[in-house]
Amino acid sequence: MSVEAVNAHHSIGDVLGMLRAEFPDITISKIRFLESQGLIDPERTPSGYRKFYEGDVARLRWILHQQKEHFLPLKVIKGRLEQLELGGGVLSDLDSLGDAGPDASAEPESEPTPEKAKPKRRPRKKAPPPPTLPLDDGRADDLAVEATGVSLTREELAKAAGLTDSEITELESFGLLIPAIEAGGRVLFDEDGLAVARLAAGFAKHGIEARHLRMYRSFAEREAMLYQQALLSVLRQRNPEARARAQEDLAELAKLGRGLRTAYLRQAARELLAE
Repeated sequence: MSVEAVNAHHSIGDVLGMLRAEFPDITISKIRFLESQGLIDPERTPSGYRKFYEGDVARLRWILHQQKEHFLPLKVIKGRLEQLELGGGVLSDLDSLGDAGPDASAEPESEPTPEKAKPKRRPRKKAPPPPTLPLDDGRADDLAVEATGVSLTREELAKAAGLTDSEITELESFGLLIPAIEAGGRVLFDEDGLAVARLAAGFAKHGIEARHLRMYRSFAEREAMLYQQALLSVLRQRNPEARARAQEDLAELAKLGRGLRTAYLRQAARELLAE
């Protein structure tokens, strides 16, 4: 085998393509999660890109196989890998290690004796399922909120949202809060500004700062551009009927987008909370 073949490595995208046929649910985020849990440890380039060699791919394939076929929790899988490494095993030993199945770590029962019957094993308590995100029931309509006439000054907005003036300023500095009216020295915020401020306050309670929330605005703007392209032919028709149809289509697209985001977030949450 040539030196080039031995030193050949793959990117995380290449690995995803190699394993997707066998494991359709595999995602880049899941591979990164397994790395964060210490199950895999790919080499990094000076610029930070992951380098997966054949041994890394074989190890990752074995981990995914144990999850898919034996339903092993990651804690058990990691323990077996650590035992293999401590015993000086090699990657080729992983196959025989994996054949043991999910109960391989259970202690053997004691042999019955004439004087003493075999003791009964206590039933194992089932672990509670990990927290999950609720399904999107589709009852809420993100675009159905009509203007309520809410008009708040900075001080009123801060008080209504439970934020300080400096926190309001920070939200403005990152483009998250935009006044509805800004003229003649008057700065007023509407119901959307109030909603953003209250949501930002909720995030702040979990240690998530304003700078972390910029991605939500970016996602919303990109999503709106996508919907604009889809509705372009209708929007070009300058008549009330076309506008009404565009509003209905936009509401349906928003509902679909919200449902898709929830599904992907729920999937990522399962990977994050997996044991």
